[in-house]
Amino acid sequence: MRQFARLWIICVGAIYGLVACSLGESNPQIVYITATPQMVQVIPATPVIATSQPSQPTMTNFPTQSVFIPTVALSPVPIALEITPTPNPSRFDLSPTGMQQHIVEAGDTLSKIAEKYGTTLESLIDENQLVNPDILTIGQIIKLPELPTELTPSLKLLPDSRLVRASNGFDVAQFIANQHGYLKGVTDEVDFRQFDGSTLKKTLTAAQVVEQVAVEYSVDPRLLLALLEYRAGWLSNPTPNEVQKTFPLIFALDTNRLGLYRQLSWAAYHLNAGYYGWKQRALTTLEFESGERFLYDAGLNAATVALQYFFSVKSDITSWRNAVSTPQGFFSVYYAYFGNPFESIDPLVPSDLIQPDLGLPFGSGEVWFFTGGAHGGWASSSAWSALDFAPPDERTDGLFCFVSDYWVRAVADGIIARSQDGGVWLDLDGDGDDSTGWVIFYLHIATQDRASVGTIVKKGDPIGRASCEGGYSTATHLHIARKYNGEWMPTDCQLCASHDSRPVFNLGGWEVVSIPNQEYQGYLDFNGQRLTAEQGRVSVINRISW
Repeated sequence: MRQFARLWIICVGAIYGLVACSLGESNPQIVYITATPQMVQVIPATPVIATSQPSQPTMTNFPTQSVFIPTVALSPVPIALEITPTPNPSRFDLSPTGMQQHIVEAGDTLSKIAEKYGTTLESLIDENQLVNPDILTIGQIIKLPELPTELTPSLKLLPDSRLVRASNGFDVAQFIANQHGYLKGVTDEVDFRQFDGSTLKKTLTAAQVVEQVAVEYSVDPRLLLALLEYRAGWLSNPTPNEVQKTFPLIFALDTNRLGLYRQLSWAAYHLNAGYYGWKQRALTTLEFESGERFLYDAGLNAATVALQYFFSVKSDITSWRNAVSTPQGFFSVYYAYFGNPFESIDPLVPSDLIQPDLGLPFGSGEVWFFTGGAHGGWASSSAWSALDFAPPDERTDGLFCFVSDYWVRAVADGIIARSQDGGVWLDLDGDGDDSTGWVIFYLHIATQDRASVGTIVKKGDPIGRASCEGGYSTATHLHIARKYNGEWMPTDCQLCASHDSRPVFNLGGWEVVSIPNQEYQGYLDFNGQRLTAEQGRVSVINRISW
């Protein structure tokens, strides 16, 4: 499995306007990394529907108990199911040998290099016989493993429009109310960040949790529900065992994965890692912790790659094959509950998509600060679709989190489709649906003065004030990103296939230039002028106005 490492920088002193998780380095000549993150263990993946045979149990050191699974009247999967595969073109053509080396650049980490090439930290450490695997230097050559010769299964499991949250038409609450399993009675306490950086706990129903995760990560709620059933029987079984109750998707003792929200967030994170990794970050290989490596079949679509990757995380090859190689695996569970997924229409994003005219998200004459280059729309595994801007407030009280005195403004005409938990979703096609067409996502907008759902705005109208509310933030700033038909749009996409390109994020004529594999870094270019993403308010290289 590819490991994901995060570098959290704790900021001190009088500088504010920082983002939550910067990957900048104080010394551009040396990159410090964590070579071997902590490992977690996963519970068995066992389908529990009446129309399919149970899969082989996943090997685990944790004892399980026999649980009676009641018969559920579901849609049987036809023996000869005729489907129209997604028309998505293959990701790209691979050279016979693939990439042989990576030259270390400023901001690189070994974990990110492993992620980029679909390998593991352990493989890179072994391949390069690193004396001190915690240090890399700029210009260092990292040898990469040869491309595997065995392909992953060619079976398409889902169209992209059933992985991405591309529709608001599914009633999560009503669906869960109609089920007889454990999920129906589940609640969870979820932390919500407030404008001042504090957290407020709210008790949510299962339906509210599923909706929350689906909206945040922009992942279809039907997929999350099907995974809960496939892994732990939460839709059909009212009495799962204790391990299945506590860890329905991932068994983790060394990290806080307790509760439905954290379990589903883990799943959505890894689904997005596979989906956007395949589409936008040149992900081509899949590697298990046991060392087996596969090349993703070039004819797959992004949603299927996402599921193949998801089921490989902390799993063994037998369980993985059971899930993804035949219609009797995960597909049978999905089909039983939600019908033939390939009735949905793909592709979600046309290859000739053009961004509408967008202005800067603040007022004329105000000097803001470009504090964050391309990074995840929601978590780093999604498309690197977001930018960060800090407002001009001059604070003398030492506070990092506060409600800004300056307005965040609409970048285009539209209607507020959603306004909650620090987020505002500005729908540009006017239908009031945040899952279709162009949508601008604003995060860290304080409840105070925030535009309400249904408000029609013109370009430049105020929609709220920046703060620390929503998501994760250590200082007041604006996080802004684009989506189209529910899919996160990268700020720019240097690694996208030529036949599947994405329009560059352009705000008031300023175009984003990202740095591949270096989250939060990059530039804004306009008529020969270049701004550099920089934390803080001291340097002139990140000051932006119009």
